[in-house]
Amino acid sequence: MEAAPAMAKQSKVAIYARVSTDEQSTDAQLRDLRQYAVSRNWNDVREFIDEGVSGSKDSRPAWNSLWDALQKGRVNVLLVHALDRLGRSLPHLVKIISTCVERGITLVSFRENIDLSTSTGRMIVGIFSVLAEYERQIIIDRTRSGMRAAKARGSQIGQKRRHFDKQKATKLRDGGWGQIKIARELGIGVGRVNAWANNEYVPPDQRDAE
Repeated sequence: MEAAPAMAKQSKVAIYARVSTDEQSTDAQLRDLRQYAVSRNWNDVREFIDEGVSGSKDSRPAWNSLWDALQKGRVNVLLVHALDRLGRSLPHLVKIISTCVERGITLVSFRENIDLSTSTGRMIVGIFSVLAEYERQIIIDRTRSGMRAAKARGSQIGQKRRHFDKQKATKLRDGGWGQIKIARELGIGVGRVNAWANNEYVPPDQRDAE
């Protein structure tokens, strides 16, 4: 791994380890990470361990506690065995890495040999950001393509427009109902009722005159 510059401030290190099933163990991850911390002379080390949990946000209590510590500046070095232990997806991983960069937190990934305190590590962050944007754009393009295909087949895109019962609206308006109340009764938008009242509705006395 590329030699990192000496850090002026005391290193407050957090080790994060995670496995997805109860049949797996974090022992191998922790062994490597503890040895690495010793090799860097990091003494103030806390461990956050999630065992038998998926990568989803709500199912990772240890990670949630660690993320809170990162946000509050209680950790300035984050040591993981591999980057896939962190992010739920590439964009989520980039968000975590970007947060580390913004807050001056050194992220070290043991398996990928990445250290954000080095120039190589910062270059890799840039590559990840480009890949995440590329992935996001692919998803957007596929969604738009799917919507165009559905529209060409005559499928309804978005929420179906509710029927405006103008006959019932006329009876309610004749009875003195306001436009907001009519909209609520019919389950439609106030704007549609306003447009109808201003452009189409004819008061009873004018209808009688006709």
